[in-house]
Amino acid sequence: MPHHPDTPAVRPITDADIPTAAETLARAFADYPYTRHVVAADDHEDRIRRFQELCLTRIGVVYGRAWVAGRGRAVAVWATPDQDPTPAFAEVGPLLGDLMGDRAAAYESAEQALAPYRPHEPAWFLNTVGVAPEAQGQGLGGAVLVPGVEAAARAGYPAFLETSSERNVKFYERLGFEVTAEVLLPDNGPRTWCMRKDPRWCCEL
Repeated sequence: MPHHPDTPAVRPITDADIPTAAETLARAFADYPYTRHVVAADDHEDRIRRFQELCLTRIGVVYGRAWVAGRGRAVAVWATPDQDPTPAFAEVGPLLGDLMGDRAAAYESAEQALAPYRPHEPAWFLNTVGVAPEAQGQGLGGAVLVPGVEAAARAGYPAFLETSSERNVKFYERLGFEVTAEVLLPDNGPRTWCMRKDPRWCCEL
């Protein structure tokens, strides 16, 4: 995709970006319905920050693909079919469980509720995307997502994501994603939308 003067510069994440990226994600998800539901309320933002840093350093940048924009004020992390992150999840699972605290059971039930609606074939899965609150509305969110969506399309894979924000649904629809399921999570959890973009739509970006 050619870079235009008004298009935010996007680049692959580096180790030096991790602290800023983790902080960006912690702030972006501080009051997000899904993380409020599955992460304990005490020290909530600090738990989110440590959760995001752990996922970035041990899973996302090792087994997936990640990009930043706006000097780390926007970040997108994808899981790809190219590598199996199961060993990493087995290793960090207990740590993630500790960070969820008394909401760990809610996380497990949410995962079980969403599992049937996830792709059964190889796909790029959007693990997380966030924009720092003060940088929102500048096009960073869309820009930081495009490289992953385009890479998935070039490889012939669908791109898949889940969001618990109805506002986000409209945002992703503008990027060519379509809602494939609408799930009300158990234990009084939030409504969550599963969305997919097939590679045939890549040229519309």
